[in-house]
Amino acid sequence: MTFSFFGCFGSAAPRGGARTLVGIHPALMPKIGANRVIAGRMPKKGVIFVRVCYDNAAPIDRGSCVGIDVVVFDDLHLSRSALTALLERREEIRVAESVDSKLAALEFAELHQPDVVIISFGGRDNDTLEVAEKIASLPRCRTLLVATVCPRSVVRRAFTGEIDGMVRRNDPPRRLLEAVQMVHRGERVFDAELTVAALVNEDCPLTLRQLSVLEYLSRGDSVADIAARLFLSEGTVRNYISSVVVKLGARNRIDALRIARDSHWI
Repeated sequence: MTFSFFGCFGSAAPRGGARTLVGIHPALMPKIGANRVIAGRMPKKGVIFVRVCYDNAAPIDRGSCVGIDVVVFDDLHLSRSALTALLERREEIRVAESVDSKLAALEFAELHQPDVVIISFGGRDNDTLEVAEKIASLPRCRTLLVATVCPRSVVRRAFTGEIDGMVRRNDPPRRLLEAVQMVHRGERVFDAELTVAALVNEDCPLTLRQLSVLEYLSRGDSVADIAARLFLSEGTVRNYISSVVVKLGARNRIDALRIARDSHWI
């Protein structure tokens, strides 16, 4: 399995016919289960294309970049029209539908199973993120977020979940077009700098699972809700919450949430 990142950090040097990224934080590797990282230059000077490889993973049928059916969701008419016009400039991309409702995007995806669903995302709307996750779980559908802001908690949730890619709204247009082609081939596309920042908090003592529990707790979810979302027992969720309180030296779960928010961990 291959995850694709875009970024400008680190440097590349040849090794055994491949190019190995130098400068990626080593703690990122075990956190995402990867065993090697290779990199190569994109056509634009200074941009490094990074692949995080899982050598033992089952191969993916990558398909073809010809005839990509895309659905666009954006609740702003002007923005939605601009995205549609940009995508239709590429011969291999066909905009099958353009909608102003996330529920309409979900309904269309369930009925027609397009290749890629592009979802414009402000960065704080949990309902939109949940719809994106539902679409990503459908057979043959890929989900690509176009985010206005990229909080660590959102990047972490998207990357560790089923979302296929995430680009920033202020990225160059070619970045979006490349991302559409790549997720259609079965790759996952994330900005390298954002992903490393989200997954590797050197000053954060919490594990990714503890952070996930804390994030759901911050949204007002009950222990039962969190257990159902993460496929854990309620007792395990309570143990995670207790361990978070202890690790952060907090008085209780509310104090733990305050500490995590002040530190920008969630």
